[in-house]
Amino acid sequence: MSGDILSLNNIEVIYDNVALAIKGVSVNVPQGGMVALLGANGAGKTTTLKAVSGLLRPERGKVTRGELRFLGQDIEPMLPQKRVQLGIVQVLEGRRVFEHLTPDENLVAASAVAGSSHKDMQRGMDMVYTYFPRLHQRRTAQSGFLSGGEQQMLAIGRALMTQPKLLMLDEPSLGLAPFLVAEIFEIVQKINRQEGLSVLLVEQNAVAALEVVSHGYLMENGRIVMHDSAEAMKKNPDIQEFYLGGSEGKNFHEIKHYSRRKRWLS
Repeated sequence: MSGDILSLNNIEVIYDNVALAIKGVSVNVPQGGMVALLGANGAGKTTTLKAVSGLLRPERGKVTRGELRFLGQDIEPMLPQKRVQLGIVQVLEGRRVFEHLTPDENLVAASAVAGSSHKDMQRGMDMVYTYFPRLHQRRTAQSGFLSGGEQQMLAIGRALMTQPKLLMLDEPSLGLAPFLVAEIFEIVQKINRQEGLSVLLVEQNAVAALEVVSHGYLMENGRIVMHDSAEAMKKNPDIQEFYLGGSEGKNFHEIKHYSRRKRWLS
């Protein structure tokens, strides 16, 4: 693993030419690495992902400052479909699948985005079902009747069908039971290691995320306020207090207010 596959340098995003959403954000994802972008709801995590995938424009947002490079190439001017062709894929929050189609049909539809040959499509489906055997068991069921965990597996599987180099996951744990979160994160970690697929994971569940990534960024109010190894972040007393719930462990969804001042804001 050498160099960074993705590099955001001092990125600024504005909505409607007025609302400043993220300010001076710098994030690096190593080639073949797995990195988490952590923070509470509204911190700017999803906006950061959409700046990379090119999905800001439909929401009247735009990158107004900074550099956005993928494999050393400036991608800021590129349309979203061109970024997908380069190997960037984002799994949106909310397990968005074609509910009226089966998992098989969902995967076939996703392969068409990449213009895959029949052989590549079959290879991709075999890979997805190997990593997600539970999904293989439900491959002919209507996707709208899959469980939340199975739909999340399918959403990730569809992304894999585009033959990505960088997989960006937006809140994959949202609404899932802890045992399912652990199962899905373990599979994503296995894909990262065995396929060499770079992963940028956006999460409010810091407990789960820091178990599978190598490094993490902490985001608050549109800014990066901390960057360190996952092990160092888990041991940091402020991270433990505000984001891991002390010794008990909590996720960002459960945090309403802070009981003591954060040292990084002093």
